[in-house]
Amino acid sequence: MIEKLEEIQKRFDEVGQLLVQPDVVSDMNNYKKLSKEYKDLEKIVVIYKDYANILSNIKSAKDVLKTEKDPEFREMAKLELEELEPREEELEEKLKHMLIPKDPADSKNAILEIRAGAGGDEASIFAGDLLRMYQKFAEKHDWSISITDFVDGTAGGFSRVVANVTGADVYGTLKYESGVHRVQRVPATETQGRVHTSAASVVVLPEMDDVEIDLDLNDVRRDEFCSSGPGGQSVNTTYSAIRLTHIPTGVVVQCQDQKSKLKNYDKALKELKSRLYAMELQKHNEEVGAERRSMIGSGDRSDKIRTYNYPQGRVTDHRIGKSVHNLPSVMDGDISDFIDELRMAENAEKLKEGAMG
Repeated sequence: MIEKLEEIQKRFDEVGQLLVQPDVVSDMNNYKKLSKEYKDLEKIVVIYKDYANILSNIKSAKDVLKTEKDPEFREMAKLELEELEPREEELEEKLKHMLIPKDPADSKNAILEIRAGAGGDEASIFAGDLLRMYQKFAEKHDWSISITDFVDGTAGGFSRVVANVTGADVYGTLKYESGVHRVQRVPATETQGRVHTSAASVVVLPEMDDVEIDLDLNDVRRDEFCSSGPGGQSVNTTYSAIRLTHIPTGVVVQCQDQKSKLKNYDKALKELKSRLYAMELQKHNEEVGAERRSMIGSGDRSDKIRTYNYPQGRVTDHRIGKSVHNLPSVMDGDISDFIDELRMAENAEKLKEGAMG
């Protein structure tokens, strides 16, 4: 681990020097990329310096115990070790987690799709509730979320809704939300007061840049149509909404949130690339037998990941066995605790895999 940390320290110093070079400063894309790398490395370097200092002090204290005969000096060295050794363990654990290779897609924006599942009208209403939950969560993170496509539910909510989420580390945070979300409550449409179980599936995809997936535009059919806003009001009466069909795979995406045809086309194209990337990734994982060994972050639509039980005010995440009794605040976007624990569980699994490998 020390060798790896020394390499990081060396790279950190290199990047620091590069950032003051005139040719780097004048190249905005390269400068932004290096600035992000510098900030990411700095987080590790700061803790590594603290860790190295503690290791040095532990060595000095042990040397005192080996060579020193004076009882007062020995007592001081023992007290110092008692204080330093737990801190060493704590920082070592922190550094191990920080050294776990990050998914390059984690820093990307995301495409969020919510579909009503079993449960009829109530499932559509729940899909709308989930969208609001993510909108509130996005607000807390200073992210921006915009609906790009939707099909209204007949009694409210959405049969299907797709949104772009932009901001810092969006995909790396929201990817744990992929899967089936289940709700247990008395639907507004139910006259007998019986509790029903309904479901909605959530899919989170990293937004792909042009350079990251090779797409032949000859394979894409483009259709234009009139767009309409959520709730049925007309956004505009011109053919500005865009539908793209990838002929070889049959994947269809559409975007209708912008008044500009060009902006809708650009957003739809990014979503199409993201969906094709996800398909390729799944195929690759199946080929190499590298499917995740746990449900964490797998994003499979068949995974029942969370249950929202309204009569008991309880939310349970089945992947980590965590239940909380603050359903109203969860539905108001307070899902950070779930995501933090899922991330920790995934990191622990990666560390275990690394140790076994």
